[in-house]
Amino acid sequence: MNTSIGLFDSLSSDHIAVNIKVSSWEDAVNSAGLIMVNNGITHPSYTEAMKETLKTLGPYYVIAPGIAMPHARPEDGVIQTGFSLITLDNPVEFGSEANDPVDIVIGFAALNKENHIIALQEIAACFSDNNFINNVRAASTKQAILKILDSKRKEL
Repeated sequence: MNTSIGLFDSLSSDHIAVNIKVSSWEDAVNSAGLIMVNNGITHPSYTEAMKETLKTLGPYYVIAPGIAMPHARPEDGVIQTGFSLITLDNPVEFGSEANDPVDIVIGFAALNKENHIIALQEIAACFSDNNFINNVRAASTKQAILKILDSKRKEL
């Protein structure tokens, strides 16, 4: 059993925002990106690249009903592998017919391909669990989400 998930090792409440008010998918991506910038995970250019990725490739990063995981390429401004997690006060449309509207946004950045694959596996392990998703949606504080993530980390 793995007791340490690399992506979550340095996670703190600074990586999380709860019940954020946004009016568009761009605002949601900006909010997730700002958290990553403020935590030294990415440069501001990465946030712009995450938005451009959706405009260019479509909403493929809306990975499940109500869940978006915006990301871009490492060369677009990644400083270190990491992520942000925000819940939205009111869901917004990202343009995904199957999975809109979105109320959970996981800003994601990987320094290289290997980190990208490992981090995606870690995120998938969490967000493939309906109880986990429901608990995140119901959480009203950053600390509650940290406890949910910590509990899931111990399970893996």
